[in-house]
Amino acid sequence: MAKALMPRGLRKVNKVFTNRVQGVYAPYVPPLAVVVHKGRRSGREYRTPVTAFRSGRTLIFGLPYGADTDWVRNLLAEGAGGVERLGRAKRISRPRVLTAAEAGELPSAARFAARYMDVLVAEIED
Repeated sequence: MAKALMPRGLRKVNKVFTNRVQGVYAPYVPPLAVVVHKGRRSGREYRTPVTAFRSGRTLIFGLPYGADTDWVRNLLAEGAGGVERLGRAKRISRPRVLTAAEAGELPSAARFAARYMDVLVAEIED
């Protein structure tokens, strides 16, 4: 796995402050989106603002904080979740983290991002 681009301390600040503000507009303003995921232990539903790009039936998320963030671990554990993007809610499935070496099938912008950080890909369900 690639290293995280952002320092751990910034991740905590965003979780407490920034995510609450971004969560209001992220479902409507591309390339932002909100990932809806269930807590691994609590079973509680969480909503996390992210940056997401679509390629066909695949959503691609950059992971500047690394693959060990709560929302990524929750999605991977559940094997599915939801996403609110462009004002629409969709289910996503088959989430998986790709490194630069595994990102060959992704569009060029995602392959470029994967050189510097891991990316998570998931399939959009109808």
